[in-house]
Amino acid sequence: MTKKDPFSSLKIPEFRWFILMRLAIVLAWSMQFVLIEWEVYRITKNPWSLGLIGLMEVIPAIVMALFAGHIVDQSEKRNMLLKCFAGTATISILFCYLVHPETAKTIGKLPFLYAIYALVFLGGIIRAFIIPSVFSLLGLIVPKLQFTNAATWSSSSWQVSAVIGPALAGFLIGGIGVFNSMIFVTISIILGIFMLLQISKKPILNKKIGEPVTESLKAGIRFVFQNKIILNALSLDMFAVLFGGAVALLPIFAQDILKVGSEGFGILRAAPAIGGLLTMLASTLFSIEKNTGKKLLVAVFGFGICIIVFGLSQNFWISVVALFLSGVTDGFSVVIRSTILQIYTPDDMRGRVSSVNSIFVGSSNELGAFESGLTSKLFGVVNAVVFGGIMTLLVVGTTAAVSPKFRDLEIEKE
Repeated sequence: MTKKDPFSSLKIPEFRWFILMRLAIVLAWSMQFVLIEWEVYRITKNPWSLGLIGLMEVIPAIVMALFAGHIVDQSEKRNMLLKCFAGTATISILFCYLVHPETAKTIGKLPFLYAIYALVFLGGIIRAFIIPSVFSLLGLIVPKLQFTNAATWSSSSWQVSAVIGPALAGFLIGGIGVFNSMIFVTISIILGIFMLLQISKKPILNKKIGEPVTESLKAGIRFVFQNKIILNALSLDMFAVLFGGAVALLPIFAQDILKVGSEGFGILRAAPAIGGLLTMLASTLFSIEKNTGKKLLVAVFGFGICIIVFGLSQNFWISVVALFLSGVTDGFSVVIRSTILQIYTPDDMRGRVSSVNSIFVGSSNELGAFESGLTSKLFGVVNAVVFGGIMTLLVVGTTAAVSPKFRDLEIEKE
């Protein structure tokens, strides 16, 4: 592999602010979700109430995704993000009110739950606009030659916050309580807004301002499905998550199969995230422009193998290593896929393509958990995980066989 400057994109001042902004916002999101789950379960003692939190967030995020992509492509990206973050901060302030120790007693359990679900639902709507806005803004901050390096750092910043956020939330709940922890979340969002303000407004590159929504959405969907490189990259990611969703079954493995309890569960849960983070950071040292398609196929194939090994393992540390390597291979595939999307998406299509991507990824996470639960019910937990890994391998093999152009893809720098 060709050695390169791992900090090349970080030499761009606005990109540094972009990374800090993403760290602050994703840290706030990941903490907020844990805090809400904790408080809802503390009050209800009902696991179903936790499931509704995820449902309330994913439904608007997926339903609104395409429309959000259209709006983002018609708008100035930094100001769009500012509006979204202002809405997120407002929701966070309202969460602060709701989780205050006296609020639930004052308004009652059911009004408290309805208010929580309503705010989570509104947050899901805002999230639908944030995802394509962030993707589009990145493409306007960084020159095309730096897309690979920038995509790696951007994905790494997300992974860092996603790993630290839940752990920090758990620590703060015990240390300063839920209410003060939510104040910390609100401050983090406000800091994210400050960092975003250090980035200048960007030109709107869409030449079809005012285009009817239906025509705009059709154009975005048509572009994704006609561009086989992007479609194959999205499909690989979607099916890998859909069939390789072993994480959803980790509580069962920890308690009933490996018998390692809550501490072992924490290690199992952290292993893929750590593997993914280390790989993303290591990816800044190497080039992926050569044999890009083959590297992505190998990464997803390796992910499938790791899932099979995890499913068959009866040894805790073998399981940990398998999950760690699944994170390594998944992290590598995320970097490649993010780079492909940045390079092969026209500037005027970034919002809509990112929205389609969020539908692929978001739906595959939810459906992956459902698929794992269903197959484990039908075939048993171990068989369900092994089946998912085998299906991932079949998807890779099919993609390589039917799409030689994607298999032989090499990213060309202009």
